Amino acid sequence: MEHSAPDLFRNVFEQHYPSVRRKLAALVRDEAAAEDLAQEAFLRLYRNPPDQPGSVGAWLHRVLTRLAYDYMEKKARERALAQRQEQHLLAQPLSASSGEQEALARDEQEQVRAWLEGLSERDRQLLTLRYEGYSYEEIAKQLQVRQPQVGTMLKRAGERLKRRALQAEGAMRHEG
Repeated sequence: MEHSAPDLFRNVFEQHYPSVRRKLAALVRDEAAAEDLAQEAFLRLYRNPPDQPGSVGAWLHRVLTRLAYDYMEKKARERALAQRQEQHLLAQPLSASSGEQEALARDEQEQVRAWLEGLSERDRQLLTLRYEGYSYEEIAKQLQVRQPQVGTMLKRAGERLKRRALQAEGAMRHEG
């Protein structure tokens, strides 16, 4: 008797789902996220099964590990962003900022944007990605460079931005 593809998938699902969910829960330490990630792993299995049916367990393990690490990296980025936002809010005075303070802040942002515009596209991307909280590894992937180069590239881009700011400041002194 021949089994249909949905029956075979159901059998694989019933056999492997408990261990996949358990491993994910241990990795991400969040039951709801583990459920979602386990469903994603089996969705990927359904859409793109391994060539060797006997290797489904190993294939699922690789997929669940990658899904867990991607999830944890995303959560780490979200935590870092929340911390930066919290620190920014704590650094601001408790009183409502005046229109004058807001205007000064906008002017500073416009100044920095103008200095960034004077840099090369790569320098702008480097500094913007780092400011947005991307890791060196993520920046390397985005810009298609080796990760060890990112630190040096960021340092140099920062120095060029600083020189732009100092040049602009010097020009303003001469005008005034």
